[in-house]
Amino acid sequence: MPTDLSGTWNLLSSDNFEGYMLALGIDFATRKIAKLLKPQKVIEQNGDSFTIHTYSSLRNYLVQFKVGEEFEEDNKGLDNRKCKSLVTWDNEKLTCVQKGEKKNRGWRHWIEGDRLHLEMFCEGQVCKQTFQRA
Repeated sequence: MPTDLSGTWNLLSSDNFEGYMLALGIDFATRKIAKLLKPQKVIEQNGDSFTIHTYSSLRNYLVQFKVGEEFEEDNKGLDNRKCKSLVTWDNEKLTCVQKGEKKNRGWRHWIEGDRLHLEMFCEGQVCKQTFQRA
């Protein structure tokens, strides 16, 4: 049985967010503002179906998917690109590969101890974020 990621999670730390946003082509002003944000994630997991809300004072983002089923993801409010996304379990890590304009793009969520970890990657840049249960 895969790990249950459900819960409300507050950002504790973020490493190389600027580099990741630069790889996505996000403009200078938005990058500077986004680095100051402390987003909150609310993950609802029902078997292989997920709803992930990311809330911040700048913008909110919602993604819904079922593990193993490719879907079209609209990253409106992030880098405003559409991509084909496929989420799978890689051992205990929920892993997403996003195919589109940007190469080697995606993310991974997993839990270690009482922390939620998120790794976002794009074109060789990796951002590592750690969240604590609210």
